[in-house]
Amino acid sequence: MTPIDVFTLTDGGQSADDVARRLAGFLHPAKSTLELALYDVRLPDPTGATVADELRAAGSRGVATRLLYNVDSGRPSELHPPPRTRPEILAELPIDARPVPGIPDLMHHKYAIRDGESVWAGSANWTVDSWTRQENVLAIIESREIASRFRQNFEELWSRPEVDRSGDVDPEPVDVGGVPVTAWFTPGHGEQLSQRIATAIGAARQRVRIASPVITSGPILGTLAELVDKGGRDIAGVVDGPQVRTVFHQWAENDHTAWKIPLLASILRKLPFSAKPSTPWTPDSEVHDFMHAKLTVADDVVFLGSFNLSRSGEQNAESVLEIHDGSLADRMAEFVDEVRGRYPAAEIPAQSLRITSSTPSASSA
Repeated sequence: MTPIDVFTLTDGGQSADDVARRLAGFLHPAKSTLELALYDVRLPDPTGATVADELRAAGSRGVATRLLYNVDSGRPSELHPPPRTRPEILAELPIDARPVPGIPDLMHHKYAIRDGESVWAGSANWTVDSWTRQENVLAIIESREIASRFRQNFEELWSRPEVDRSGDVDPEPVDVGGVPVTAWFTPGHGEQLSQRIATAIGAARQRVRIASPVITSGPILGTLAELVDKGGRDIAGVVDGPQVRTVFHQWAENDHTAWKIPLLASILRKLPFSAKPSTPWTPDSEVHDFMHAKLTVADDVVFLGSFNLSRSGEQNAESVLEIHDGSLADRMAEFVDEVRGRYPAAEIPAQSLRITSSTPSASSA
């Protein structure tokens, strides 16, 4: 097995049972421990039975399984649909489950660690919608060193379930089968991670590809806005339409963040960004088909994980893998192009366009 296995999910591109079997295959070799940090767990049968049966089998082998899950924080649901993990169902499994209050920010991880040797990570929650109706990127990394970094992060939250006091694992690169890989965790390194991604975007000489539900991180917005009119780089991406509209609306009502409006408007207007016309979240909505991938490609560097390119992402408990591999970067850039090719060009709300037209440009300010 290759030590780095990255795979993608698309809206309608695979069944929930396909993903469940793949996850069960990851869990099956466990001999001693499983650590799971999951923002949302909702897997009804028969899909859920595939995963639950594997966890029960692990328990019968003496595998110690621990699970961290987020509990509702009351944050704006338009951008952060609340998780619906049911503790009473978790209690039926041979696992030690511990809630993490999503206060002040979310425990947004989506990873699993097997025997301190292997990691399953990425952007997909353990839900049927995440596996069937959303774009997502997942990775399996076979590396004791990377697994050790994730386990350190897990122990931070297990010993003290406080989001804002986690993510302090140092982001040191690790050689994984000849490929440099760095595990990043937030909020401890949230601002540093945003700057790292912004720097990689700014240093790219050929291509930049982005898939993120929203783009609100100051360093990343600023870097992209600077590159808009410079030319010489192939920059494109895809966002989630309703979530971006919500961001513009929230910025317009807040004097402290209104300065971001012309930056994002310029990026979406001048660069080939598409927006998925997903179903806006409501408490009664049954379809959750968001553009959910969190992926940046800058030349031959790939950033993938649970981290939206957002200020909120910097403050949540998130994980990201930075992977320096040209062939993987090619494949992930193709994935972004495939996804953005499915959807219409991103649109900017009329109100935001009016604000943009009345705001001095950076060069004249």
